[in-house]
Amino acid sequence: MAKLTFLTDNCKGCGLCVLACPKKILRISPDVINKKGHHPAELTDEAACIGCASCATVCPDCVITVER
Repeated sequence: MAKLTFLTDNCKGCGLCVLACPKKILRISPDVINKKGHHPAELTDEAACIGCASCATVCPDCVITVER
């Protein structure tokens, strides 16, 4: 099982990681607003993550870290 870490305060909520996830377990948080005023991305099901790092690869701000 992989572990995803988000630098939530640096995420601008662009949604590229959500589109890149093959398991469709990422979303833009409807409830959280970070220090910059954006809704950041979040993981919805950690157990389903396969650790492919597609999300981290497409993130323009490098806010996602994937540990296998």
